[in-house]
Amino acid sequence: MDQTFMKEKKVLPLVLSMSLPMVLSMAVNSLYNIVDSYFVAKLSEDAMTALALVFPIQNLINAIAIGFAIGINACASYFLGAGEKNQADMAASQGIFLNFLHGVFMTILCIAAMPLFLRMFSPGEVVQELALAYSCRAFLFSVMITLGISLEKIFQAAGRMKTSMFSMICGFAVNMILDPLMIFGIGVFPAMGIRGAAYATGIGQSISLLVYLLFYMVTPIPVKIRRNFLRPEKEMAKRLYPVGISATLTMALPSLLVSALNGILAGFSGAYVLVLGVYYKLQTFIYLTANGIIQGIRPLMGYNYGAGEYRRVKRIFKTALLLAMGVMLVGTVLSWAMPGQLMGLFTENEETLQRGVTALHIISLGFVVSAVSVTCSGALEGLGMGKPSLLISILRYVLVMIPAAYCFSRFAGANGVWAAFPFTEAVTAACALFIYRRAADLGGGK
Repeated sequence: MDQTFMKEKKVLPLVLSMSLPMVLSMAVNSLYNIVDSYFVAKLSEDAMTALALVFPIQNLINAIAIGFAIGINACASYFLGAGEKNQADMAASQGIFLNFLHGVFMTILCIAAMPLFLRMFSPGEVVQELALAYSCRAFLFSVMITLGISLEKIFQAAGRMKTSMFSMICGFAVNMILDPLMIFGIGVFPAMGIRGAAYATGIGQSISLLVYLLFYMVTPIPVKIRRNFLRPEKEMAKRLYPVGISATLTMALPSLLVSALNGILAGFSGAYVLVLGVYYKLQTFIYLTANGIIQGIRPLMGYNYGAGEYRRVKRIFKTALLLAMGVMLVGTVLSWAMPGQLMGLFTENEETLQRGVTALHIISLGFVVSAVSVTCSGALEGLGMGKPSLLISILRYVLVMIPAAYCFSRFAGANGVWAAFPFTEAVTAACALFIYRRAADLGGGK
């Protein structure tokens, strides 16, 4: 259970060893939605549109779960680096209990609010009914999501990235097997349509949680969940919530953005709403390697910051930024080399496919430069600096993107919305570097 490798191993091999399992984990996590979408698309285009409309609320639930768990991760990593094991245990124990409460709250709130939300954006009653059939079942598993993600971040804080990878793979494998069986009614399963997709995803997420619990019980880990630490305390809450809330808002902002863009695009054609939904399915997959790198460096940044290794923190950041820019360049090339094949995974409508190819061409122009804001924001979260990280995300998803999308659409229609993506990434990247350098003033360090 020795964690000193985080401050002793060479930076590039260390970042790769921490990030690669996270890249695979992110790929598996992304495939949850992609696999659901692939099979649901076989039902009808209305069913696929229903998934696109539910996506922002699903993203909100995940944002709250992951965001607060990032707060747990940042605190536990820092305390481990500083050699304060009891404090690390307290952060993990209180954090997982609070995230359990978040899951209960989101289950009740999202199921109750979904009909009103759908009436605001849905183009018809058929789509509304399909979206409700899926969402009301998927949201029942919110507690499983919050508990599983909390354990994921606790294992990551201790450098146990392969455990996260294995747990994700187990859950995804179950989901992938159950999707066609429960959607189309194969073997002993009745045909449940879009409801089957919701159940398959929820069962898969529950399996991931079970695997984490098994690993926790049978393998040693330097961070323990203790019953006497479960009761929330004010001082620990002050450390968990600033990072947790900032990370949650950062992850929830895409939901706000998607809803705002849906409102703009719906004024041109409902087909553009579907194109945006398909793009965000693909975007999750395209960005997964960069996001995996960020997940890998968070505990490294926190541990070395807690240990006072400030020069090492700087090297980790620079290494992660270069790696993220490299993988996003690959994403750009794929978006231009095979856009039709990528969009064709989710729609067979020729008109929708053509519009999607145009959207992917334009949006992908901002992929490489987006690595700057993504890395800066993630690094700040790892350092426990939630507010500047949140500021970068607000700029990227709200203050620049939404006004730009609206203004550009007045002149270029839906293509103006797509053009707002690379414009926003360029503006935000410049701001992100400035914010990171000001906030993470690490000095010379050791």
